[in-house]
Amino acid sequence: MAVVIVALAFLSFLSGGSCQTGAWKNAYATFYGDTDASETMGGACGYGDLYSQGYGTNTAALSTALFNNGQTCGACYELRCTNSPSRTITITATNFCPPNNNLPNDNGGWCNTPRVHFDLSEPAFTQIAQNSTRTISVSYRRVPCVKTGGIRFTINDDSNFTLVLITNVAGAGDVQAVSIKGSETGWEALS
Repeated sequence: MAVVIVALAFLSFLSGGSCQTGAWKNAYATFYGDTDASETMGGACGYGDLYSQGYGTNTAALSTALFNNGQTCGACYELRCTNSPSRTITITATNFCPPNNNLPNDNGGWCNTPRVHFDLSEPAFTQIAQNSTRTISVSYRRVPCVKTGGIRFTINDDSNFTLVLITNVAGAGDVQAVSIKGSETGWEALS
């Protein structure tokens, strides 16, 4: 039985091209979790402990309109409250805000399709609004992610699958494709 060595190809790593600051668009924002954001750990993007992965507390769960089936995980957005546009924050997409179609879009169904919505961690939310305000109108735009310490790769394996988690990605922030090469294989795209 041959030993297979898996190499991650930097050249096959595409981050959606260069990320340039986009135009301001309208959306809504709420917050979830607690005051230290510990209840926002984990999430649909698979990052786990957001502190140890380098994301901190400036994070958000995105509505379906923004989440794009997970393709915007790791993307960075600048947000400002429309009532106070001089105060901005930059957040990283780390989770999915699921729709609740049993409730109206403006009363509990915040993340219903096609609503563009950011469900921020409470520490992120309170940088642009008071937490006594449950829902706010915001302007947002994609911005390049600023990260330090280099890209991080975490590989977890069990008998059924191998998980390759890529975090701390600067620039566009969201990973579009990754390929691997074993010692006895050609390049293979990961899904």
